[in-house]
Amino acid sequence: MQSLYSLSNKLKLNDVLPNKITIWKLRNNNPLRKSYMNNNIKLEEFDALIKITVEMSRYLYPYMREILQSKEDPEQNSVIWNDFNQRFIELINERFNLHSVRVKKLLNLTVNDEILIKSLLTLSLCISNQGYQKLKNFLFNY
Repeated sequence: MQSLYSLSNKLKLNDVLPNKITIWKLRNNNPLRKSYMNNNIKLEEFDALIKITVEMSRYLYPYMREILQSKEDPEQNSVIWNDFNQRFIELINERFNLHSVRVKKLLNLTVNDEILIKSLLTLSLCISNQGYQKLKNFLFNY
């Protein structure tokens, strides 16, 4: 939460995301979460979250690249992929509604590799100068 708030300050999004509570409330709009609250997100809040996601992707790009490379060559780097996958599953179990069919799909080991790779590739592709627009278009067309 602190890193999201720091990024919002860095990106000068204080008008839209003035404090950590506002960011927390927006995160809880995810229907897959245990603490889901159905609030309408305003377009400027949606845009702010995309900007934060793009900036976080830029920061995490070397790590995402390493994870994707480890998936390509499992004999040499399987530890990296396995650690990432295990941490992903732990976070899903901790924060998401485990009774949801969509969450069960995320936890299905035969399906979740594809979901993880697609998510990492999407985030990796949005680190360019047009990253904000690419991610926004992707989310609108999803």
